[in-house]
Amino acid sequence: MHGVNEVKKNMRKFMTAFLNTKWLMIIFPMLILGSFFLFLTLKNVHTQTYDIERFSRAKTTIRSPITIENEAETDRKMRETVESVEDRYTVSEKITEERIEYIDEIFDAILKIEEQEKEDLEDKNKDEQTTLTDVEKVQQLEEILSPDITENLNDRVFRQLIKLKPKERDEGKDLLIPPLQDILNGGVRAENVKTATEELQQIIKYTNLNENLKQALIDLSEFAIVPNAFFDSEATKTARKEASSGVEPVMINAGEVIVREEQIITNEIYEELKLAGLLNKDRNIYPVVGLIIFILLMLGIIGYEMNMLAKKSQLDKGKIISIILISIIVSALMKIVSLYTDQVNQLYFAVPVATGVLLIKQLIEERLAIVLAILYALLGTVIFNGEIPGSLNMEAGIYFFLSQFAAIACLTNVKDRLAIVRAGIGMTAVNIVITFLFIFLSFEKYVVMDIFILTGFSIASALLSAVLTLGLLPFFETSLGILSDIKLLSLASPNHPLLRKLLIEAPGTYHHSIMVANLSEAACETIGANGLLARVGAYYHDMGKTLKPHYFIENQLSIKNPHDDIEPRESAEIIISHPYDGAKLLKEHKMPKEIVAIAMQHHGTTLLKYFYYKEKEQDPNVKEEDFRYPGPKPRTREAAIICICDSVEAAVRSLKEPTNEKIEEIVTSIVTDRMMDGQFDESPLTFHELSRVHTTICETLKGIFHSRIQYPTKEEA
Repeated sequence: MHGVNEVKKNMRKFMTAFLNTKWLMIIFPMLILGSFFLFLTLKNVHTQTYDIERFSRAKTTIRSPITIENEAETDRKMRETVESVEDRYTVSEKITEERIEYIDEIFDAILKIEEQEKEDLEDKNKDEQTTLTDVEKVQQLEEILSPDITENLNDRVFRQLIKLKPKERDEGKDLLIPPLQDILNGGVRAENVKTATEELQQIIKYTNLNENLKQALIDLSEFAIVPNAFFDSEATKTARKEASSGVEPVMINAGEVIVREEQIITNEIYEELKLAGLLNKDRNIYPVVGLIIFILLMLGIIGYEMNMLAKKSQLDKGKIISIILISIIVSALMKIVSLYTDQVNQLYFAVPVATGVLLIKQLIEERLAIVLAILYALLGTVIFNGEIPGSLNMEAGIYFFLSQFAAIACLTNVKDRLAIVRAGIGMTAVNIVITFLFIFLSFEKYVVMDIFILTGFSIASALLSAVLTLGLLPFFETSLGILSDIKLLSLASPNHPLLRKLLIEAPGTYHHSIMVANLSEAACETIGANGLLARVGAYYHDMGKTLKPHYFIENQLSIKNPHDDIEPRESAEIIISHPYDGAKLLKEHKMPKEIVAIAMQHHGTTLLKYFYYKEKEQDPNVKEEDFRYPGPKPRTREAAIICICDSVEAAVRSLKEPTNEKIEEIVTSIVTDRMMDGQFDESPLTFHELSRVHTTICETLKGIFHSRIQYPTKEEA
């Protein structure tokens, strides 16, 4: 039984230790964020499937969730296009020229015979004049014409032409050859000879020529028109190939309506639904897997940054809760606006997405703000994808990132809450520029009203971000106990009740605190620590001295030292109690825990040497522990630096002639003493940082206590 209880006890110890580990502090918030991100974005990638039968009526309008090619429809369209390509024929120019030459030959031959007859008559006596008959002329004509002409033309055509006057024949020739040449140049296939011949004959019939000439020309057209266009297999193949390559793929675009409500599901529609994965439940899981991987990558980056904060001792429950709440607020704002966003109204321009990074920079650090700005922008590309799986709204993502980066860059020189307002004004200018960037890059034509609307959205985004930041910042500062720069600046005001109390009741301590604050801030900024926190912490670190101010030497102006009248042990108790009295007083005034910790830790467990050795003179057996501060030791770089500066300032102020050599000697002695005494064992201060702190403190003190010219008195002059 005892063994079982021991096992249970060990298990409880293990679970307690595990629950307090930094990894659990990181992993548990990641699970919360991951679950919330998945809940918000699941609908953006999850395609709904439908139980639909062919030839039934659609119960709702269904859109395609993806962009995909309808290969079957593309093949059908390509096949129809190829079939619509006509056969290619090659026109023989040689045949065309030959047929035109035959017509020219006929008319030239008749003209030649008549000219020859005229010459013969002129050479003979008039008594011997004999004219050739039409038959003789036809015979002569057949003798001189090409065989192709005489074999394919009837003598009747020659007689009709011979009977005509030369002027009429010329008119007929001029009428016949141009359209004949056009028809032949256009190509005449074997199956189109009759059509081409009729086309030419129609032209002849509707002229003003006499009937004999018309008939002769009609007969010549039947002879002249022959096939001169022949099938070209290579040209036909090339034409069909070009036609098929020019066919655009038939795409089903994401967001395209496949079937409308009450429309009958035809075979074509059913195949499109199947192709888009709307009937396949198994296919629906892949986008979800991709989304989970995407969210895990985001959480990995956030977890890495939280681990970096933990290594710098800057991660606590308040900051973890802040990261979770801010991420939830930003992503929820994007999701709410996305529900009212479509392709017409681009409402994402109005999302106050910069609220998150403004809060993160104020409450935690700038590096984390930049990282989260990138992650929020990536998350926005999914949330604003119009619930079309597989698509990302890159325009929204780019806008979110640039807007957030502008917010981070504009939030500088934070002295009060007006810095957030100034950052909002800077964001407004940048958002307007980004909006015009997208307008000019777009192929769409925007009317003036659209430009004004988008610009108004971008202005609203910046101003809402500033307003929400101003409204939420006090909540995070108060409820979660997170110390922001603005809060620190308000605590640094000389009008703060506690600082006024310190000034009135312990003016020497007040001046000492101011000097320690200057030294600490300079030293912290040298090593990248929070100089503002060190300054404010130094202001309040000796607040416990206000309970008994005259027991501290800096407040003993023209009065007797009260420690001369009491025992060293009692004096030590008064001195040692001041850090804890101060911490108690600060807690009563609800000061931030970082300031309280500095007040409690600024002496660590150091030895009160003066009273220790004074007591040792009376009691050699005195215990050193009785004259040491209970601690704790400094646990932050800021507290460790204040621990050094507090002792250094008091020691240097006690010097009558603080030369550079003496300052160096005192600072080195105190730093070495604190280090050898183990006062920095619990702080993240490194040896390299300690060396830089030493140098900075010496340089600052030398600047404060620099040598001045000793002006002579009137008597000396």
